[in-house]
Amino acid sequence: MSTYVLMKILESSPDRYDRGIRFLTLGQLDEAYDRLTSHIRPGDRVLDIGCGTGALTLRALARGGVVTAMDINPAMMDVAKKKVGAYRAEIGEAAGDMVFLEMGVAEMDDLETGGYNVVMSGLCFSELTDDETAYALGHVHRILKNRGMLLIGDEVPPGGIFRRFFYMLVRIPLAALTYLVTQTTTGAIKNLESRVASANLEIESVRRHGIGGFMELIARKRD
Repeated sequence: MSTYVLMKILESSPDRYDRGIRFLTLGQLDEAYDRLTSHIRPGDRVLDIGCGTGALTLRALARGGVVTAMDINPAMMDVAKKKVGAYRAEIGEAAGDMVFLEMGVAEMDDLETGGYNVVMSGLCFSELTDDETAYALGHVHRILKNRGMLLIGDEVPPGGIFRRFFYMLVRIPLAALTYLVTQTTTGAIKNLESRVASANLEIESVRRHGIGGFMELIARKRD
């Protein structure tokens, strides 16, 4: 899934983002998001960090979650709002409550302490700097209720020399192309598991895909 580096190009055209990501990942991202959000229970208060076009947000709503979706990109969020509007028109009063917040992780100190059962994030942490990641994970611990759950699906470096070599062969030209088009790019998250553990979150499960360049991670706040 090293082709996630191309999502920066797709973000410049939000209306085509979902179709492009689905094509690049051969549908694997949808399956990963379905598995992650299957842990959400009706009535759970859920925060979606970097909601983008709402792929995780809609799944959480469909499972009865009360969702707060935050993103710093208004164009991507507009697509998410349209999806939620269409979902509400179809489902009616059965659709759960939710709110959109146009904000980045630097503003997470405004979020309620101990206010969420679930915090989730898809392909967001790979866009953050090391300091931003540490800052965000610290606030994830603060805003989760005791035994609250963190769900992450994101790009990570694969394990093993040969897998990393193949991964870099694929990723470097894609990263260069992405930078030429968007003047920015993504970076696979190194040591995601240890970073999550350092935020005093207990890792429950880890699942890698393909050559190991994408990880589904589930963790809980310790009592």
